[in-house]
Amino acid sequence: MAIPVKADLSANWQLDENIIFLNHGSFGATPTLILEEQRRWQNLMETEPVRFFEEIAPKALLESRKAVSKLLNCDYDDLALIENATSGVNTILRSLEFNPGDEIVVTNHTYQACRNSLDFIAKKYSAVVVVCEIPFPVKSSQIIIENVLSCVNKNTKLAMIDTVTSPTGLKLPFEKIVKNLESLGIKVLLDAAHGIGMFPMDINEIGASFTITNCHKWLCSPKGTAIMHVRRDLQGLIHPLTISHGMTFPLGETTRFRHEFDWTGTRDISAWCVLPFLINFLDNLIDGGLNEIMLRNNKLVLKGREILCDKLNIEKPCPDDMISCIATIKLPGAAENGIPLHEPDPLHLSLLEKYKIQVPVWYWPNPEGRYLRISAYLYNHESEYEYLADALLELLNKV
Repeated sequence: MAIPVKADLSANWQLDENIIFLNHGSFGATPTLILEEQRRWQNLMETEPVRFFEEIAPKALLESRKAVSKLLNCDYDDLALIENATSGVNTILRSLEFNPGDEIVVTNHTYQACRNSLDFIAKKYSAVVVVCEIPFPVKSSQIIIENVLSCVNKNTKLAMIDTVTSPTGLKLPFEKIVKNLESLGIKVLLDAAHGIGMFPMDINEIGASFTITNCHKWLCSPKGTAIMHVRRDLQGLIHPLTISHGMTFPLGETTRFRHEFDWTGTRDISAWCVLPFLINFLDNLIDGGLNEIMLRNNKLVLKGREILCDKLNIEKPCPDDMISCIATIKLPGAAENGIPLHEPDPLHLSLLEKYKIQVPVWYWPNPEGRYLRISAYLYNHESEYEYLADALLELLNKV
């Protein structure tokens, strides 16, 4: 097997040169220059902590929200800086109230951590979680729209919809789903953990009640950087998980939403502070900036999926237009019903230990199967997917 080469742009990252890293989708990967900028902010914070938090931080975080709002086409005052998408989902769900029998719609492809949050809230209020079944493989986006709409009725109060499903890598027709549901008076919590930096997002046009998106994935920010958007008419309902000074600060010229989310306690905010620098870095990394980065990543993951499906003789599980920068295939053979991170699939371990390939392999209960998911970013090269396909041929043929 020929050892794959690295993309030229990989020099901008400090990823282990001995690892074929095909799992950007789990935690992202931050360019070296961005980590250095984060360290500069940390040094500034420790040089004079009081001045930093009282004078420098509020202005820096305002500039960060402004920079992100331009990418998302929304008002920067409707954004809150949070740590990750799961925290954002919890923030929304634990702020809302439900009546017994109220229904909350979710799909069978949703991220388990967020599903756990939903089940926790449903149990608290005696609400009902309605699971919309989406097939995998799936032939078209229209099937998903129809299936979601078939699950709503007069009791439906909220729907949690993914932009891109984590386990199955499907880019859902979320824009159409959101418009349909919101027009029926159903609030939508848009889980865009895979969102900003993956494809263009126009929050004002989408119109979801609540939107959560991670910056540390496809925008490559330092870890613990995410954005929560709450539509202006609903901000009075939403409070941070940590109630702090903002609950009673005099309003002045701002809003309670701003006061509560701008300060919830002392923390390292350096990851948020680097966002304007990061966005400028990406816009100047290649000709065409962030838009071209997104196009290249999409093109590369489609090529990677094609290589895998051809070599393994697997039919593509969804049309190309339902793929963004991650793609999942269902592997032949029996699934290993383990717990990711705690009981990793033996195939995942073999790929990592024998071939130095970092790529997720897992069991998913519905639709049941053994899945492998690839990611693509600028540091990846087509030959890495060829190498993965050859490794899978060797390992699967031995089973």
